[in-house]
Amino acid sequence: MAETYDVVVIGSGPAGYVSAIRAAQLGLEVACVESGSYEGGFGGTCLNWGCIPAKALLESAALAHNLKSLGARMGVNPIQVEYDFPAAVARSRGITNKLTGGVQFLLKKNKIDVIQGRGRLAGPGRVAVEAGEQSQELATKNIVVATGSVMKTFPGFEFDETSVIGSREALGMEQLPGRLVIVGAGFVGVEFADVFNAFGVDVTLIEALDSLVPLEEPEIGKTLERSFKKRGIQVRTNTKVRDLDRSSDPMILTVENPDGSEGIEKTDLVLMAVGRRPVTEDLGLEENGVTLDGGGIVTDEWCQTTAAGVYAIGDVVAGKPMLAHVGSHEGIVAAEHIAGEAKHPMRYDNIPSVGYCHPEIASIGMSETEAKEAGRTVMVGKYPLAAHGRALTAGHAEGFVKIVADAEFGEILGAHMIGHNVSELIAEVGLGREIETTLDEVVGHAHGHPSMAEAVMEAAFAAPGRGIHT
Repeated sequence: MAETYDVVVIGSGPAGYVSAIRAAQLGLEVACVESGSYEGGFGGTCLNWGCIPAKALLESAALAHNLKSLGARMGVNPIQVEYDFPAAVARSRGITNKLTGGVQFLLKKNKIDVIQGRGRLAGPGRVAVEAGEQSQELATKNIVVATGSVMKTFPGFEFDETSVIGSREALGMEQLPGRLVIVGAGFVGVEFADVFNAFGVDVTLIEALDSLVPLEEPEIGKTLERSFKKRGIQVRTNTKVRDLDRSSDPMILTVENPDGSEGIEKTDLVLMAVGRRPVTEDLGLEENGVTLDGGGIVTDEWCQTTAAGVYAIGDVVAGKPMLAHVGSHEGIVAAEHIAGEAKHPMRYDNIPSVGYCHPEIASIGMSETEAKEAGRTVMVGKYPLAAHGRALTAGHAEGFVKIVADAEFGEILGAHMIGHNVSELIAEVGLGREIETTLDEVVGHAHGHPSMAEAVMEAAFAAPGRGIHT
């Protein structure tokens, strides 16, 4: 190990390991400290118990749903569809193991010293690492805190791994419940509703706000709700959970209905999907001059904290989206700033938000309401996938692509999508916004036909009232 590192990164999730690798590429001496926490390990929550295994199960769910609902219509009529959820879980774990092994390989390839243990700030330029009864201190010129986040829950709904679970337990489940209540209808909640419904579980999805995926445009939430109800998922919005009787069989969940009355739900299992909180406790942050806000770390556009030489990236950052791609990008920005190679600060107004339920959801930039509140004169182009050739041939024609643009200059202010493979379409809009593309430039490019990407072009045509296929 080096006597003094240029950078010590605490955490090896999608923020930490990317930052460590980029710093090493720029010629810096780097160490990466990894505690191997309950949800983490190399690759963090994302690779171990989050994004990657969840998407693997969603692909299994999509196959199950398509065979059951589309097979006969598309000329493929299976004699019998049998569900094997443990096999789907085993496949997801195999993908996780491959990718986490890849992270370890990349750290080694880039000559990064990997130190097992829990890291914390121990003074200016010092990181203490504890591993069981053993401890050591690392000297470093810069510290990058990338300790991630953990699941949240409510009082009375504490996790016990049998009656009330979080996403980690859901991703490792070997036996399916007959009935499942999911509390929280953000992206995590709706993705799990999709998976368990496809494998035959009776799913009820409860959301305290008035729409599914409440951070997205309301029209997207209503479209998703209609799709879920067609599949037999029970959706209860404007509904609050109050109490859970774990002693009864089945369990009795008491809720407050939209009209204020009391209701009950009988269930075998409750999955809490009500968000995550930053991991900042016992890291020596505040005593070393790092300012916290709401439990997260305050940073500037270069990911610097209020303490000299200390950076923070990923879910641990205060007030920023808890998304793996945000953390990875912050990791690159921080590494390049440390190395004196900084080119672009973090731009949080052009981050894609993606939900991988079926139909998929994707958005970026301003909504129509936000644009108007910002004083912009807007024009909106909306293209329904029910009219889209590629969506129809795929058998998934529900949803739409909506583009919000400046009425005077055609600048694309935002885009909001729900439908088949829109997780891929959003990148075109994001890249376009990065280079200040206008509607005319989008429609000036001949998109491949037939392709889902044509839906973006059609929405861009429709915004100034020149829709071709609407």
